[in-house]
Amino acid sequence: MDRELTREHAASRPPGHPIVPLLLLIAATTGLVDAVSVLGLGFVFCANMTGNIVFLGFAVAGTPGFDIAPHITALAGFAVGAIISGRVGKHHATRSRRRWLLTAACFEGGLLWLAALLVIGYRSMHQPVGALLFITIGFVAVAMGFRNGTIRQLKVNDLTTTVLTMTLTGLFVDSHFAGGTNPNWQRRALSVAAIFGGASLGALMVRETGLSGPLFLAGLLVTVGTILAALHPAWAYERSAAG
Repeated sequence: MDRELTREHAASRPPGHPIVPLLLLIAATTGLVDAVSVLGLGFVFCANMTGNIVFLGFAVAGTPGFDIAPHITALAGFAVGAIISGRVGKHHATRSRRRWLLTAACFEGGLLWLAALLVIGYRSMHQPVGALLFITIGFVAVAMGFRNGTIRQLKVNDLTTTVLTMTLTGLFVDSHFAGGTNPNWQRRALSVAAIFGGASLGALMVRETGLSGPLFLAGLLVTVGTILAALHPAWAYERSAAG
């Protein structure tokens, strides 16, 4: 019953509620993060586990350029982050969502900034993955697992911020061309544009400034954006979705 009420509450948020702008901003940082991980950390996804599983399959098959260890590291880190997010969400079940979001922002932003510090000076793309980069992959993957777990508990339709396959499917299946009514089409389209824009900016930054810049920017956007959104009056008394 509590979960059903939470879903109803999530679906009935007023238009001015900051949750959608916040998640679109976070979606853009997904592009930044995966630009760093794919282009600089050895063809590995830290945010998109679908792509990571595919790349792991390539590595297991012995495809040149794909190694098993980075993908296992990313999957393990993602799992740890998701488990932590579940614990944090349940801990904040009887507290205001504002406090929960601030805690989540500090945790994720801190991990991304630690990862950024580790790769200061790394500029080349597709460089060999050494011990330092394995640690970086782990930090970033934990941050992304934590993010995905937290956003899952927020229960906002059509804004997963990481995986776009079902978003695109819904956009086309529910379109007028398919006889639908285009529900949430603006939100779906903006989600796609946000990740695309973040990936494009991340690729440019990796090429021009190295790996540290995009990770630092992602941590900054997540932390500052979440703090500003959490201070919105709409979240002053709203309870966590994890209860």
